This record gives sequence, C-alpha cells and structure tokens, in this order.
Amino acid sequence: MARANAAYYATYDPFADFTTAPEISQVFGEILGLWAAVMWDRIGRPDPVLLVEAGPGRGTLLADALRAIREVAPAFGSALRLHLVETSSRLRALQAARLPGAVWHDGLATLPDGPLLLLANEFLDALPIRQFLRRGDAWVERFVEKGRFVEAAADAPPSWSGGATMTTGAPRAKDEGAARSMTIELCEAAHDFARSLASRLSNHTGAALFLDYGPECSAAGESLQALRDGRPTDPLADPGTADLTAHVDFAAIAATARAAGAATHGPLPQGVFLTRLGLFQRTDRLARTRQPSQALALIEAARRLAEPDRMGRLFKALAVCHPGCPTPPGFEADSQ
Repeated sequence: MARANAAYYATYDPFADFTTAPEISQVFGEILGLWAAVMWDRIGRPDPVLLVEAGPGRGTLLADALRAIREVAPAFGSALRLHLVETSSRLRALQAARLPGAVWHDGLATLPDGPLLLLANEFLDALPIRQFLRRGDAWVERFVEKGRFVEAAADAPPSWSGGATMTTGAPRAKDEGAARSMTIELCEAAHDFARSLASRLSNHTGAALFLDYGPECSAAGESLQALRDGRPTDPLADPGTADLTAHVDFAAIAATARAAGAATHGPLPQGVFLTRLGLFQRTDRLARTRQPSQALALIEAARRLAEPDRMGRLFKALAVCHPGCPTPPGFEADSQ
C-alpha cells in the first residue's frame, strides 16, 4: 500500500480526486499562518525560526499563510525560513512556483537545528497502515499480494493507543461476537514521525499543528479507503492510480509524542479550533470586499470547514510542543 500511494503522488494530481481545506478557502491558510505568528511571539520571537509544512500539496496553504504574515506580522515574516517536507518531485515543482526560496526535505532528519513551527494538514492520513484482524481467538495481519488481500497469522498488534498492547489497550466490544471479529489499524509511519518530531521539540523550542480526520479517542474498526476521480473505489484496483487514506488515531499519536518528551494539546474538533481562531470573522471581512456570488462562496466554504455535520467534527486539530511552551492559540480553553 505504501508503494501504491507513493506512485500515485508521483504521477497523479491528488487534488483532482479530493479537495483539501486550503483549496476550499484562502482563509484556512491565512489563519494558520497567523497561528504560527502568534506562536512565534509566545516562544520568544526567535530569529531565525523554521516554518515547515509537511505534505504541502500544491503550496496553497503556505502561499495564503505567507500573504497574511507579510500583512499582519512582518517581523515574523522576516525571521522565518521556509522548509517543506515533500518526497514527490512533481509536487515539489508545483510548490516551487508558489513558494520561492523554500528548501525541500524527504523527512525531518535533514531540517536544520533551531526553533521550529510546523504545519501539517491532511498529512498523517496518507501514511501507510497495517491492518490486524481478530478471527475468533486468533489474530491475523492483512497484506496485499498479487493484487488481492491475503491474511497471515500474527500476534496481537504490537502497539496501539500510545503503546498499550491490544490485549490490554483495546476498547471493550459491545458483545462477544464483536470482540472476536475486531479490526485494528496501526500507522507506524505516523508514530515514527510524531516520535522524531517530539524528540526534536524536547530539545528545541517550537510547536507543530496537525489537522486531519479521525476519531478523538482510539477505536477499533476499518477505515482504509481509496478515491479516484472524486469517488470511492476499490483500494486494490489499479494500484498507484487512486489516493489511499485511513483515519488518524489522534490519541495514540499524542501519547507517542508525550512519551518522546513533548507536550500535546487536543485533539480538538476542527470546527471549534478554526472558529476560535476567527474563521468566520475573517471570512465576513473578506466577503464584504467581494461581489455577492463570491461572498456567498466564501461563507459557504467557511461553513464547510467548520460545521459539525461536514468537516468540523470528523477533522481534528492536535498541537505538539516543547514542554515549556505556552498553550498554543485555539487550545487555551481546553488547557488544564
């Protein structure tokens, strides 16, 4: 599955198959840019500071973010150094057109030392997963072989919900039948990323903000899906031609980050988070300068991002920070 998604991003335009928040409304990128500016101020205004995006797509989010930063927080704009975590050469070319002066990396390891502010929107959901299935009293792991799913005997999933083993960490099923047919998904790449990031943030001041979709609490269930031409499709049909995604286990990712020395805030529903950051106020001000049809489109886009029955509840915000950092913007009301 990992190779199939790598081939997809290297060859196809993923935004023909789905629309991410930065493509829905320019306000999304603008307020995340200002989130980073406020966080920069709260950590002591370091100069220089790395502004990093993981999985920057077409570069839309950062282009909108930098425009807002130049207008509202020029001192931050002067201090930041732009770095992008992106492995696709095709996407790097698109990003270069919008983000001149950026430096690209395949992962976190080659980022320069120093204070860091990282943004990652719909990044974790695209990382490869492993699937474990409970068959009666035994566990199997599901693999892909010659274009079809196969199963092989396995121990209980090695880790889940912050390192707890499945025999002790799984949610209790409602009945014995459900407990004997449980599916668990494990994204080791997401945990590796969180662990590496948290280790860095435990030594250098800074913060990271993840926005993605998935449950607030760890839960059993199958979420692997594929999209082609904007529609669900068979994940095994024509590997490398569809985008594969799975829900993010935010509770487990946060636990991994804390175990590696970082502090975490959230997860918080995206709608709540964006509303606290001023999504609707900024949209309203922008709409006043546009023609009626454009104004209505801006307002509809904000509602799509924030309303609970759309993207506002399924999508979550999670912050990972240096343990001495002040509470990040948008999370203050949830701090203990």
